[in-house]
Amino acid sequence: MISFDDILRDRHAEGRYCGINQEALYGQVQARPDAGCSSREQCVRGRTARGPRERERKREKTRERERESSMAVFKLENVEDLYEIGEVLGSGHFGEVREVRERATGTRWAGKFLKLRKCAASRLGMDRRAVEREVEILQALQHPSIMAIRDVFESRAEVVLVVELILGGELFDFIAAKESLLEEDAIGFLKQILEGLSYMHDKHIAHFDLKPENIMLSAKDVPQPSIKIIDFGLAQRLSPAEEYRSMGGTPQYIAPEVINNEPLSVASDMWSIGVITYILLSGASPFQGDTDEETLRNIIGMNYTFEDRYFRDTSEIAKDFIKKLLVKEQSERMTADECLLHPWIKPLTRKQAASRSRSSINIRNFKRFNAKRKWKMSYNMVWACTRFSRLQLLCKDRANEDQELRQCESDQEDSESNRAALIRRRRLSSTS
Repeated sequence: MISFDDILRDRHAEGRYCGINQEALYGQVQARPDAGCSSREQCVRGRTARGPRERERKREKTRERERESSMAVFKLENVEDLYEIGEVLGSGHFGEVREVRERATGTRWAGKFLKLRKCAASRLGMDRRAVEREVEILQALQHPSIMAIRDVFESRAEVVLVVELILGGELFDFIAAKESLLEEDAIGFLKQILEGLSYMHDKHIAHFDLKPENIMLSAKDVPQPSIKIIDFGLAQRLSPAEEYRSMGGTPQYIAPEVINNEPLSVASDMWSIGVITYILLSGASPFQGDTDEETLRNIIGMNYTFEDRYFRDTSEIAKDFIKKLLVKEQSERMTADECLLHPWIKPLTRKQAASRSRSSINIRNFKRFNAKRKWKMSYNMVWACTRFSRLQLLCKDRANEDQELRQCESDQEDSESNRAALIRRRRLSSTS
């Protein structure tokens, strides 16, 4: 079934936005003073002042070309004219996901009906610019391992995204249902993920929210299900002309540069792949602490090991694969293309191939990890729905208060106008 986790955009407790407290991590954060310069230095700089302005103009032209080439296409037609609306597949406080059937072809899709914010200050509904960015990215990506988008419709109150209907559930749930799984089988899924990322990164697009919930299977009950990467709500098209920083993401899976608020790159996705692979093979999270702050400190400090109780049956070449992804320096991490050529993914010798077929994942511990993960997701969903209900009640109460205030003002105006009318009548009667 299509995951509707991707329509819960402001779920803080789930860690969608990790809310990094840098003071808690590092102690008091000192602001770096701006480096001043003497008048002589300023005079020398003045000779080359045109350089930065010229570079900025070039950057702006580059951004403008990118905007023109990647404008999201929103149709103003009624979605029901082209699609038959079916049953609800899932819902969240930004909207719901329904199965839809294309009238012209009979093809089944998923329709994401997303409510838009009526004003910038509102917390109810999605920001239109965020929807536009996600649509632009999805329309630019056409790959078997990436969720496809078919149509986008817009009305005054909502946007409808018609996307690929994904019915296979999460990859981790599929694996947890197995009694055993060889590394060789796990590699088959990982290879599909890497191929999707390689395609995406070649287009200078980074996902920035890779985690088990966003790696789905296209269908159930098939011998070899296909991977589908979903939820591009945090994805960005990166430009060499400008830096991009973000502190969004799920604490377990974010890279050190996210926590440090440093410029990000597609290498941030590769860190997440390292974490996912570690969990996939062992059923343990490499940096997980008792709190989010502890988890983030573990990431910054690179505090992870390959404990024997979790990796007893794991091949050394698989550990090498993970080590080359969980690297603090972005430039030193393997790229998606390099991962696809790593001996664990593409063996160079018979010995390397044999080690994959003999080694297995820690399925018993993996089942425990996945059960705990699902429980936490359910808890977070209940928390989010409760929080949203309270927010709705608060907004309703405020609306009622505003209505009462307007009524009081109206009553006051009426009483004042009645008093004025009474005075006029008395004056008229006295003169007559």
